[in-house]
Amino acid sequence: MSKEKKTKKSKRTHISLLGMLFGNRNKQLSFLEEEQLQSPIRTIIKNFVANKVAMVSLIIFLAIFLSVLIYPAVNEINLSYQEQTQQNISPGRNMMKVPDKLQGNIKEISVGSKFSVGVSNDGEVFVWGKTKISKLVDLKDIPENMGKVVQVAAGTDHILALNDQGQLFAWGNKRNKQTTIPPELKFEKNIKRIYSNYQSSAVVTEDGKVYFWGNTSIVDFKIGDYQGNIDKIALNAQGVIGLTKDGEVVSLTSKEFSFSRIPENMGKVIDIAMTAQTSAAVAEDGKVYVWGNKTGDLEKEINIDNAVSIQSGRYHYTVLLDNGDVVSWGHNDFGQASVPTKVNKANIKAVYSGYYQNYAITDKDNAITWGLKGYLLGTDGYGRDILNRIMHGGRMTMLIGAIAIIISITIGVIVGGVSGYFGGKVDMILMRVAEIVAALPFLPFAMILSTIIGNKISESQRIALIMVILGVLRWPSDARLVRAQVLSERNKEFVTAARAVGVKQKSIIFRHIIPNVISVIIVSATLGFAGAMLTESGLSFLGFGVNEPRPTWGNMLNGSQSSKIILEYWWRWVFPSIALGLATISINLIGDGLRDAVDPKANER
Repeated sequence: MSKEKKTKKSKRTHISLLGMLFGNRNKQLSFLEEEQLQSPIRTIIKNFVANKVAMVSLIIFLAIFLSVLIYPAVNEINLSYQEQTQQNISPGRNMMKVPDKLQGNIKEISVGSKFSVGVSNDGEVFVWGKTKISKLVDLKDIPENMGKVVQVAAGTDHILALNDQGQLFAWGNKRNKQTTIPPELKFEKNIKRIYSNYQSSAVVTEDGKVYFWGNTSIVDFKIGDYQGNIDKIALNAQGVIGLTKDGEVVSLTSKEFSFSRIPENMGKVIDIAMTAQTSAAVAEDGKVYVWGNKTGDLEKEINIDNAVSIQSGRYHYTVLLDNGDVVSWGHNDFGQASVPTKVNKANIKAVYSGYYQNYAITDKDNAITWGLKGYLLGTDGYGRDILNRIMHGGRMTMLIGAIAIIISITIGVIVGGVSGYFGGKVDMILMRVAEIVAALPFLPFAMILSTIIGNKISESQRIALIMVILGVLRWPSDARLVRAQVLSERNKEFVTAARAVGVKQKSIIFRHIIPNVISVIIVSATLGFAGAMLTESGLSFLGFGVNEPRPTWGNMLNGSQSSKIILEYWWRWVFPSIALGLATISINLIGDGLRDAVDPKANER
């Protein structure tokens, strides 16, 4: 070979090496060479991404995981919260959706627990919101031939209406006779104002008389010497206060309550209202007075000196000022005490409040609303938001499942690694222990441990105990899997080389062999995570896991076992079931996708 040819060959070799080191390697390597040099992790990711089912499952799981991670961080849960007026409300956000036909023609609105009723200037009655009280009672079934209605009053589950002829009409729940109009009122043509509240109804006549009917065993009412001198009244679920014709606020209860202890030196009062535990009055000089069991934001001092009327909800007040502005304060769980900016930019002539809703009526007879519009996924038997509990419950279920599988994998890797590497008597002893643990009836044993120990410790300790029980009882299958992988790896050249250079046995197991089988462990952990979540949900469903009121997906289903709930309140079990089902199925499909990605030939065998 000539000297010139050798020089050219050497030059090409140098260029090729420089190109591989500093240039674009893809230009130097063929497709097959690139596949051979591709790292195992990159190959697994590529195979997994190519699996459309696994990728869709991953997206679904990430959406659920991020939701249950972020939502509880933004929206705290009050574990002691219960609200009987919001029990078993169906999904939807239409509780304050005023009918289009009524907008621009509103005469009056009254707010119920989960519905509202309005009357137009023409005397037509409209009902909207969650109007279905029971399977047989729907408040949209308005009585016919009422004539021109001039007043309406909404209670918890019934409605009262008064027409221009002084006739009363009532419909809704009849259980406590709150819709049974007293005989003496059938001939009373001088009714001034009508009222509805929790299982009760009342009217005030022009001559100052008060008629009260319904569940009188719950609502304390005693008119006493004030009969014939009452201008208006205010009611809550416990009692009644009245405003006399000369502007004095009086208690109309036989017992003493915090809201019935009337303050002195208020002067002449022009309007009154009551929340669940407090009373309020607007004096002639425009000042507002509040008394009773004031909690939360109701404890704040209110400096108002130009109020003209006051309305109340369950735990908040709304005041109309003489300049047309509106002020709200009190509990603000649903935004009921946050007046929208557009309200005070409009000319407001009246305000109607009740429970957790507010309506401000403009001079054009349109309604501007704020407060509780509804619940996206409905409420449960205690009036708690299903969406809120699903998110917080999902975080708890996933946390328990994750900690349990970490414990299980940790024990399984240690036992399986040691057993597979050393073999002999060590292997025999460890595997017999694994078989003994695996032979224990898992669910009954977990239930027994939870019952015996769980009742003697706090709720946080009980949750930690459930994590440990689930982890400790699940490790045998992980140990067997790791042992099998270690057995296949321990006689390979890299292990022999590590022994030859004097690497400690512990390091060989956990720094050399285990990293080589980590992909199989990840697949097992992924599949086990879904199993741990299902087991926790099963324990909580049976009453042996996390207890109420702390939510998990399992104990949410525990409260939905009766046939009535299954048929009538379907949202109480459907949405938690969907959340649990989607999470576990997506995790299992991700695990299957990872297994196929780690061993693409598994499907061929």
